[in-house]
Amino acid sequence: MAEAKTQVTGADPADFIEAVEPEWKREEARVIDALFRKVTGETPKMWGPAIIGYGEYSTTYASGRDVTWMRAGFSPRKAKHSLYLMGGYCDEIAARRRDELLLRLGKYSTGKSCLYINKLADIDLEVLEQMIAADWEAMARRFPQ
Repeated sequence: MAEAKTQVTGADPADFIEAVEPEWKREEARVIDALFRKVTGETPKMWGPAIIGYGEYSTTYASGRDVTWMRAGFSPRKAKHSLYLMGGYCDEIAARRRDELLLRLGKYSTGKSCLYINKLADIDLEVLEQMIAADWEAMARRFPQ
């Protein structure tokens, strides 16, 4: 059975953040990392070359494929910060909470399980913290350790 393409690496997330360009994006990555650490209580790991992940879980897809993935994470991409918040997509309670919080977040866009933010000045960081917390709780409900 094929493994997930993106795997945990031995790279240091702090080294990755220190290499982020431009400097303002690096500063914002530090803020986002601190927020995820505060909410999750986890020490991050690098997933592939560019994703910082917090915690992990294992699941089996309907196809029978076993996958291990991060519970939450982010990547300071060139165009936008990509935040990986899966709980709102696999938990009904979290989905309702996410929708309520998005109304107060500020400027953002979304993808399948990603929240995209151009810059932190566009959003309310307290609302983002609440979103990360709600997502983290949802993942704990859906995939207890």
